[in-house]
Formats: sequence, C-alpha cells, structure tokens
Amino acid sequence: MKKMSSWTRPLASAALAAWLVPGAAWAGELATVTAGPAPQGAQTAYDGVVEAVRQTVIAAQVSGAIVELKVRVGDRVAAGQVLMRLDARAAEQSAAAGDAQVRAARAALDVAAKEFARQKQLAADQFISAAALDRAEAEFKAAQAEAAAQLAQAGAVRTASGFYVVLAPYAGVVSEVPVTLGEMAMPGRALATLFDPAALRVAAALPQSAAMSLGDGQAVRVEIPALPSAAQRLQTPARVQVLPAADLATHTLTLRADLAPGSSGAMPGQFARLWLPSPGAAASPWVPAQAVVRRAEMTGLYVLDANNKPLLRQVRLGRSDGARVEVLSGLNAGERVAIDAQAAARMTAAVK
Repeated sequence: MKKMSSWTRPLASAALAAWLVPGAAWAGELATVTAGPAPQGAQTAYDGVVEAVRQTVIAAQVSGAIVELKVRVGDRVAAGQVLMRLDARAAEQSAAAGDAQVRAARAALDVAAKEFARQKQLAADQFISAAALDRAEAEFKAAQAEAAAQLAQAGAVRTASGFYVVLAPYAGVVSEVPVTLGEMAMPGRALATLFDPAALRVAAALPQSAAMSLGDGQAVRVEIPALPSAAQRLQTPARVQVLPAADLATHTLTLRADLAPGSSGAMPGQFARLWLPSPGAAASPWVPAQAVVRRAEMTGLYVLDANNKPLLRQVRLGRSDGARVEVLSGLNAGERVAIDAQAAARMTAAVK
C-alpha cells in the first residue's frame, strides 16, 4: 500500500475530523431552513370533484332518424339554439291531416249554427214544434264539441311535431354527444349532455365530526390544482352547504362549495380540494418551493440528518402560495431542509 506523504496527512486528518464532528462539513456551505407551520394556521384538505349546478341530459321524446346534427362536444350554445333535427316527415303529414279535419269540423259547425238559427225563427213563428227546435239545438252543440275536439287533436299533433327539433334549454356548453348522424332516436335515449359553465361547485365527502364542527364563521377554501393561475387555483366559495343526509356506507356528509360566478377554466369532473379550518389539529410543515426536488414520479426534499448530512427523502405535497409549499407527509415540523436542492445534491454526490 502506498504511504501518505507528510504534507497530505494533515489534510486527511482535517477531513476525517470534519466528518466526525456533526455539521462541520455542511454548516457553512449549505443554506437550510427549519420546517414550520404556515402563519394562517392549521387546515385540513378533503378531496373533491368539480360539479355543474345545472347539467342536463337531453333525451329524445319521439322516434325518428337523426337527419341533422348541428353541435359537437365543446360547443357553446345559446338558449333555444337548435342542437339536432329528427326525421319529421310523417309527423308533418299527420299535422296537415289534423288541420284539414279542423277545417271540416268548423264548416260543419257553421252549417249547424245557421240551421239552428233558422229553426229558432220558425219556432218563434210557431211553424215547428218544440221538439224540432230541441233537435236543432242538440245538433248545433254536437257540432261545437266536434270542432273543439278536432282543434285539440290537431294542436297535440302539432306539438308532437315540434319534438323532432331538439333545442338547448339554456345557454351552456355541450359536454357529450353520444349519437351520430343517421342513427335512430328512441323515446328516452340520450342525445346530448349540456352544462352551464357559469354555475359550478365543488363537492367533497367529510367525516361527520368535521362537518358538524364547521361553524358559519369559519372560512372554507377551494383549490383546483389544474387551473393555470394561483388566484384561480385557490379561491373562496360564494356559498357553502352541508347536505343533511349522511351516506349509509361511508357515514360521511357531503359538503358543496359553490364557485364564484365567472370562475373560468374549471370544468365538471376536475379534481379539487376543500380546505377547512382545523383548530384542534397540528399544522403541516411548510418549506420553500425551491427546495422541492422532482425526479420522474418522485417528489422529495433534502433533509439534514443528525450529523447535518443532507439526505433525499420522498414527500407528499399539498397547497402552494407561490414561494412556499405545504408538506402533507414525509417531513416533521422542526426538521431542517436544504433550501438549494441542487447544491445539496452536488454535496451528497461528492461524499459518495
């Protein structure tokens, strides 16, 4: 074995001493921060989903082939806008026949009215008996009833012919069109799904203890991680409601938080969180956002051990205010974290 020269022995001794003394090799070279709670206090997150307050599945009311399809998924439509048309040729012919029957009934009513007027005049001059007048009056009333019946039947046929044109019940966004041009629509079959983007809410299942302890003055925050800006991701709901019925299987209560009108970007089905104040629970630690390490599917932090050596530890993150991020698991309050993750990585690699 090659012996150490006289001038290398002091250097090796100094390096060994730095390694044995906790923090001697790292304290002056690595900036750290102590993980602690956020100033706003403890909060608990509950996973939820974005829902549409107004969402409608438009179904067919009559049978007919789809001859015109005017919308696609994602289209914005106005109230009363035509979505699709069904083959209404047979219905239009039935409506035309009903109109003809109404005209015939009205003509018969006109004849009966004139005949009844003549019979009344003859009865006034005592040329006919009272029985003949009664028969003329009965025939007139029967003609009136027949004309009214034909008019009502024609109106029903005309109303049914309007079912072959599918209209939007309100202004919204088309989220689903499960049919194609030429398909056969049957009564009750779904033709399109429409929702109102101006009225959205977040629903989450809460333990009964958390829901019952939620006071009117406590603030509830809604987080939608998929939205682009921080102001959109974390917002205050316009209205909070706890449904009065509990789920029989999970024994949880549903909390609904209505988003403020005009909240753009959110869509039904998106993942969301509801943050509720939890005064009795310990706050999760927060660390600088620049300290987070992301490698493929792993999210971690360089945490200093008992010897002040940075070790990469996997963590699960929560909310972020831009400069800092909450650590839900993998880190305890009071532990020290390297602020510069790249410097900690280089230092760890050099020791290896």
